[in-house]
Amino acid sequence: MTEALSAATLAAPPLASLRGVSKFYDNGVEALRDVDLDIRAEEFLTLLGPSGCGKSTILRLIAGLEAPSAGGLTRSFSAGSVGFVFQEPTLMPWAKVFDNIFLPLRLAGQSRGKAAPAVEQALTLVGLGGFQNAFPNELSGGMKMRVSIARALAPRPSLILMDEPFAALDEITRFQLNDDLLRLRRETGATIVFVTHSIFEAAYLSTRIAVMGPRPGRIAAEIDAAAPRETGNFRASPAFAALCEAASNALHRAMGEEAP
Repeated sequence: MTEALSAATLAAPPLASLRGVSKFYDNGVEALRDVDLDIRAEEFLTLLGPSGCGKSTILRLIAGLEAPSAGGLTRSFSAGSVGFVFQEPTLMPWAKVFDNIFLPLRLAGQSRGKAAPAVEQALTLVGLGGFQNAFPNELSGGMKMRVSIARALAPRPSLILMDEPFAALDEITRFQLNDDLLRLRRETGATIVFVTHSIFEAAYLSTRIAVMGPRPGRIAAEIDAAAPRETGNFRASPAFAALCEAASNALHRAMGEEAP
């Protein structure tokens, strides 16, 4: 399977476009400075950079949760066509899995009965069919994150924003969820913008990596990561090693360091 985007997709207007975007907060923090970035349909774009460099701020700007302090931001998607997955599952502990996933559909005005097929489909997509009546405290950390992803998938958004969703998980669970996320992207056709500190995760998941430097955040480099991912262990392939090396070198340069 080749992860390259089609010519039609590349020629289409971006889902979101940031031009010269800066973000200042009232406490004096300059989170972003002169960020230029396009989000293209069907891609898996990863924002890779150190803590505090503005990766999460870019997600909030794209989602419309915050506004730029300077520069321009355009979107070609509606507010209802974007899903957000946070670092923590942020589930309602008093509610069953079904009701946690039903939440965005309920807020959009759907009845429980009408929303049931979408909730059940989302559960099946994340491998949790049959767990709709469980409570969050009955689930493992990885299962809770699957519920969080299912909640984002239930409205069938065209764009999913993910803010370090696997950072707190053990490596085995994280690898499994990485594989599941690639499968979900193929099955749903959603565009994903993903935040991580992990070079290895960025190289494994992405069609494009945007490397950011320290605060005030900026896009220091973009790496085409659309390598062929044939059947087998991509993590053991020369293509994966080359992507990791390219991302590592770009990150060192963004940090003002010499590559090892």
